[in-house]
Amino acid sequence: MARVEVFENKKAVLGINGLGRIGKLTLWHHIARRYFQEIVVNTGREVGTGLEAIAQRIEMDSTYGPMHRFLYGIKAQRLIQITDEKAGKMLIDGIPVTVLREARNPAEIKWRDYGVDIVAECTSQFRDPTVPVDDKKGSIRGHLAAGAKVVINSAPFKIKDKALKVPGDAVTLIYGINHTAFDRKVHQVLSAASCTTTALAHMVKPLLEHEATNKILTASMSTVHAVTNSQAVLDSMPKAGEKDLRKTRSILNNIILTSTNAAAALAEVIPEVHHIGFMADSIRVPINTESLIVLNVTFQTKATEEGKAYDLDTKVINRIYQEVSEKDPEKLLVFTMTQNVSTDLIGLNAAVVIEGQFNHTRTSFIEIDCACIPGFTPGALPNLQGNALRVPVVHAKIFGWYDNEFGSYVNRLGDLTVFVHRQLG
Repeated sequence: MARVEVFENKKAVLGINGLGRIGKLTLWHHIARRYFQEIVVNTGREVGTGLEAIAQRIEMDSTYGPMHRFLYGIKAQRLIQITDEKAGKMLIDGIPVTVLREARNPAEIKWRDYGVDIVAECTSQFRDPTVPVDDKKGSIRGHLAAGAKVVINSAPFKIKDKALKVPGDAVTLIYGINHTAFDRKVHQVLSAASCTTTALAHMVKPLLEHEATNKILTASMSTVHAVTNSQAVLDSMPKAGEKDLRKTRSILNNIILTSTNAAAALAEVIPEVHHIGFMADSIRVPINTESLIVLNVTFQTKATEEGKAYDLDTKVINRIYQEVSEKDPEKLLVFTMTQNVSTDLIGLNAAVVIEGQFNHTRTSFIEIDCACIPGFTPGALPNLQGNALRVPVVHAKIFGWYDNEFGSYVNRLGDLTVFVHRQLG
């Protein structure tokens, strides 16, 4: 039975390009949120035997279960009603949804005919904001030519020509980090970064904003990441030119080392990161969602002359995160002392969940040979014995869970989409 809530905005129409993992779950998010009065989804091709196959694709999910039960509870009934097979029209929880099944090139999608102002680009095929709108293979800018005012890419930008820079009308925004930097007079092509960068940004920002932890000397992270559709179910033959042969190995049977651009993308949304020697990598494991960031940070700190008293430890770090969690009405960051395993947090609406009980620190001194410092003049530090400088530091290991699909990333993408649409006026 359709719900009867009043829509927040009676003129809002959302476009979604692609019904992959993020595209479908983005549809779920906005059905439940009820900000957009209508939603237009583009699959770019026929699916199965007709609209009923698409409806089943939308409704059922191997990770979260049926849409109606996930969104509304165990007693909920099916929400999808097909109203016009030929026109691709259905009602989902009372919201009109139109499925377009013809155009794969964004410039040829009929957004203008349906009054779509904002598009969530969820195919991962159009990530380069420098590609012109008339490119034969298509361009993310095609959505603008087709009638949208703004397009939000559900993936990081990836510019193929390294000589080019991100255009002035393109920007990477993460909700809760830098989303208020959106300028409707300037920005048309947005990236919502990645699931990992979203969670990582919410872990790092509180540290940089607190006096006790803002002196970061170096940092690195590893994400123990759930499988994605970019990986092989069974071992397969690499494509021509493929350098990383591990990507073609079966995710069902392996822990797979791979790369991530999270460190580079982090600096785009938190510029202070530029001065930190930040490294990042990804470890793919055979689970379907809920990933874990292991963040290693080295802070410069204070010590007594004996080198025994420090102003920074695990309790201080946990208190920083706990205070952020308690003060944030949206609970984008959640702090917990519960002993969680990954499935406990699937679907949780939070950018990141800090596992406070497992965080830990170690204090020490690092010894720097000043003779190795370019431009250092012997005798510049009168109290220095020889060329050795001992600096007190705290090494911290911080753990953050994130549902890389619905709970963390899709919900933040949805928050960003609604925020941007409101700014359009």
